[in-house]
Amino acid sequence: MQATRKNMAKGFTLVEILIVVVILGILAAIVVPQFTNAANESRVGNVATQVSTIESQLELFAARNNGAYPDLAADGWGDADTADTMVGDGYFKEVPTNPFTNSSEINAWPDGTDTDVSVIYADDVDGWYYDSDTGNIAAAAPEAADPAGG
Repeated sequence: MQATRKNMAKGFTLVEILIVVVILGILAAIVVPQFTNAANESRVGNVATQVSTIESQLELFAARNNGAYPDLAADGWGDADTADTMVGDGYFKEVPTNPFTNSSEINAWPDGTDTDVSVIYADDVDGWYYDSDTGNIAAAAPEAADPAGG
């Protein structure tokens, strides 16, 4: 009996290795989407903080200008007067860039959209949404980034 055991090859069989690979694949399929959702959720939290800061600066602008907000949706950040006022007068250190799209483009607030949101999910718009009547601003983000699943 002992002679037979010495002659046996040591190691894992192909079936054992395949079972381990299948188990690892199943675990990866469960865990990887969770990390993707967590990254999007943290980005949404980051954007909410940025939006709050931008809105505070827009409120400061309105307080100094008889309640009138700048017309960013019409002028955009690129307009010389608006950029000079918002950046040059110290409201912003630099033109805000949307972290979802890396764009500073300003778009009019979409009709019928809740005004108490910091992110609006739409695949056809970059940059920011802005309502010059209320001073509300929100980041535009692709629908795939919605932590709620679209």
